[in-house]
Amino acid sequence: MTEPIFQESSLTEAFSALKSDLIAEGGPRISTMRNYRFAILPYRPHEEFKLRALVHHLTVELRAEGWGVLPISLQKLLLDRIRATGEASVKALIERENRLYKKDPDRALAHLRDKIAPHIEGPTGIAADVARLISELADQHPDRADRTLVFIGRAGALYPFFRSSALLKHIDGKTRNIPVVLLYPGTRTDTTALSFMGELDADRDYRPRIYP
Repeated sequence: MTEPIFQESSLTEAFSALKSDLIAEGGPRISTMRNYRFAILPYRPHEEFKLRALVHHLTVELRAEGWGVLPISLQKLLLDRIRATGEASVKALIERENRLYKKDPDRALAHLRDKIAPHIEGPTGIAADVARLISELADQHPDRADRTLVFIGRAGALYPFFRSSALLKHIDGKTRNIPVVLLYPGTRTDTTALSFMGELDADRDYRPRIYP
């Protein structure tokens, strides 16, 4: 497990800072770069339900002030992709994983990784679905980028197959300048380093602001 070296701020403080920056005079300032409106909000995996409550609360507040808020579930996107392969394919995947697990759990995990990785990784993986949903939202409200927010969540459901830095890289330039916040289950170990679920080696390939 990767140990955090930063003192953890409360989720309530993080959401308060995020809202303050979103409604700032002159438009959202969740990033120092006008054309790179990404931010990451880390949280401890065991605080998942508290996080969801705070997301809901901020969403209600922003919508009451005329904002459009789009929640994107990475878990749902992955399940949709897997189901699209067909019932027979899903059944075969589950049965083979069960057989392999009885013999060697590591081999079963490797098999799942080989089968699931194409749905997650690269510019044609889940990143393409995220970019499509954001683009559809932008088309519906072409003049509201400064009053629109996208939450990308449920990343923990993709553990251990997922690297959020790769996702952000592949949607860069495809968000139509709409503010995007990635809800990140894990720990912050350095200024720009995050450990997914607090288990994987810290990834330092992050450009977005990390809240608070």
